[in-house]
Amino acid sequence: MLKKNCFFLGTVVAKYSFKGEVLIKLDTDDPSAYQSLQSLLIEQEMGLVPYFVERAKLHKTQLLRVSIEDVKNEIEADKLIGKTVYLPLNQLPKLDDDKFYYHEIVGFEVIESSRGVIGKITDVNDTSSQVLLEVDHKQKTVLIPLVDDLLQKVDKKNKKLHISIPDGLLDL
Repeated sequence: MLKKNCFFLGTVVAKYSFKGEVLIKLDTDDPSAYQSLQSLLIEQEMGLVPYFVERAKLHKTQLLRVSIEDVKNEIEADKLIGKTVYLPLNQLPKLDDDKFYYHEIVGFEVIESSRGVIGKITDVNDTSSQVLLEVDHKQKTVLIPLVDDLLQKVDKKNKKLHISIPDGLLDL
């Protein structure tokens, strides 16, 4: 499976027992949604490799304790530490209409409350502490912070994102 068709679930941070169990630090608001995992994808040198899950249960708050079918000892578990874990996009939990995943809004039209249509979202940059929308505006890319105070409405059906931004932001 290609990485572009998946979402980042977390990272294998430690082994748990001598039987090969591992702890995955989850990057999610709802860790309990992943206790019934049947499989997962772990990034290896050759790409994403599927693994079948025998058991998964929460361990503390953001950790998922996982027993993987072909990982039966500490040596095999050690090889997974530090590896990133992914799931196919179709396994993302459903969200309310006013909520969205970043990949869902790429291609949405951005409408500013006083300026009208600004452009289309070409990407969402979430690599820094501030999430930024990359918007194609007059044939250049402008960065708009994605913060609740600026977001007015999400129209998934019509692929529109309504925002209100301070004067001068588009000129930066």
